[in-house]
Amino acid sequence: MARRRGWGGSPPGNDEEASRRIVAAAVELIGRTGSAISIADVAESLGVIRQTVYRYFASADALMRAAAIASVDGFLDRLARQVEGIEDPVDAMTEAVVYTLAEVRRTPHLGILLSSSYSNVDPDGLTSHEAHTFGMTMIKRFDVDWERCGYDDPALQDLVEYVLRTMQSFFVSPGSPPRSDDDMRRYLRRWMGPAIVAPIQSVAPDRGV
Repeated sequence: MARRRGWGGSPPGNDEEASRRIVAAAVELIGRTGSAISIADVAESLGVIRQTVYRYFASADALMRAAAIASVDGFLDRLARQVEGIEDPVDAMTEAVVYTLAEVRRTPHLGILLSSSYSNVDPDGLTSHEAHTFGMTMIKRFDVDWERCGYDDPALQDLVEYVLRTMQSFFVSPGSPPRSDDDMRRYLRRWMGPAIVAPIQSVAPDRGV
């Protein structure tokens, strides 16, 4: 492996460590600035040249997504605590959306993963594999019996896409002034709620619910 310069005087021992340190630097920069970062920004923070960072990440977009994914576990843990004990699917999903919208304002890494709000990424990023994986991981940690509610995996995938697209509309245009959390809950229960309970209604005669 070619000798590396910079790295704060402590070059990584292998490519895996180098990649981790680049991602960690990106996470720190995004958290500090709350906005998009460039390859040059990360290279400067590590004391390396841009070509060193490009060796591991082909673009700033790829690096920001890696940083977002690296940061998402903590959010999922916090969200799980927020919706713990909520078994009603409408209430759980409503609370999850309200909490996520609030967290995006405080956690720019999350916005990068779920939308193009913090960078010039592909406008279809919200429906990317990473975003869908995030959404499925999120709702499967709820205390909701999705199967009993009529949801199989394809239906859950559709629900994730629907909810991600709903959140995207609020990322892009939060309103002026933005709704309060309580107003947002009322709005989502009224308009998103019927879509969520549709599978429940379709299985009710067979399940006796």
